[in-house]
Amino acid sequence: MSITIRRLRAEDLGPVAKLHRESFPSFFLSELGERFLREFYRGFLTPDATTAVAVAEDGRVVGAVVGHTQPQGFFKKLLLRRWYAFAFASLSLVLRRPSILPRLVRAVTYRGNNDGIERRGALLSSICVDPQYSGDGIGGKLLESFTSQLVDRGCESAYLSTDAVDNDRVNAFYRNAGWALENSYTTPEGRRMNCYVWHKGQTLIKDSDR
Repeated sequence: MSITIRRLRAEDLGPVAKLHRESFPSFFLSELGERFLREFYRGFLTPDATTAVAVAEDGRVVGAVVGHTQPQGFFKKLLLRRWYAFAFASLSLVLRRPSILPRLVRAVTYRGNNDGIERRGALLSSICVDPQYSGDGIGGKLLESFTSQLVDRGCESAYLSTDAVDNDRVNAFYRNAGWALENSYTTPEGRRMNCYVWHKGQTLIKDSDR
């Protein structure tokens, strides 16, 4: 399938929110609903964010990646600037389940450092691909666009977190793309996570070479 890679646009927010929910049906952000996800991705429409979407020939968005070179300041500003939108988007779920409020706050302010380590460099916040096209190389193209943009911005390192358990294909995807496993940790909810880091010019070692 022929695709075009370009930056995230306002008209992509609905399709990307739907795509995120379809890609990660059991994840907490998906549980908050597409309205919340649209607000989450809206925060990355700023010029200083690093984004890319994969668009098929018929105009459908089939993949997306978003992140930021300065996640600490970015997410603090995002919460201050859009707190009312996040509150409105999640209100019904919070009213039904008030106990999720602390987790909701952590999700909105997430900077990829739930292991307590303050990292430097960019954060890859989210990457998703239409499940119909899993294995077609779209994720690799999005990841390549993401790191290329980081280099253009003068950023030489990045990090991300992904599930460590029952997630072998995704973990292999990052390793094969040149991201190195730095450490593992457990979230307050008991979710085991792997943290991967990328450095400009680092040697690519595929699983088949191990």
